[in-house]
Amino acid sequence: MVQAPSRSIDVQVFPPYSRRLSRAWLREVVELALDVRDEESPLSISLVVADDETVHGLNRDYRGLDETTDVLAFPLWESRSGEDNGVDGLPPEVSAPVGEVIISYPQAARQAREARKLVRAEMALLVVHGVLHLLGYDHADDDDKQRMWAVQDDVLARVPM
Repeated sequence: MVQAPSRSIDVQVFPPYSRRLSRAWLREVVELALDVRDEESPLSISLVVADDETVHGLNRDYRGLDETTDVLAFPLWESRSGEDNGVDGLPPEVSAPVGEVIISYPQAARQAREARKLVRAEMALLVVHGVLHLLGYDHADDDDKQRMWAVQDDVLARVPM
């Protein structure tokens, strides 16, 4: 009998920010966000904490927005044209790749300062927000936004600060 692996969560933090954030804590936040799924299938996800330049470049190249942003989510199950690329046919012991979340640490720090909250709280929000996007949540209209924000708030209430 083949046992399905647990979730595979790869966390990378650019060197200037590696002493400011715990990879284990970031991994835990991703896990809490993934817990909103009803399914038990194993998943593979990547989280990168980067600098403004990297996130700005990705935002420009993939979204056509020549500006810094706080978080980008790149789902692997959807192409840029919006077609479902799915991962059907993978053996049950293989973690299905979900996608990658990339966060600008400097932008998160600026937003935390403006909101007068801890950078850690802003990072948790951005991690959860990005993972929810990978899981198919969106805020394109008021109904979707209300649903996503409710789930996001539920997850954030469980994040250890």
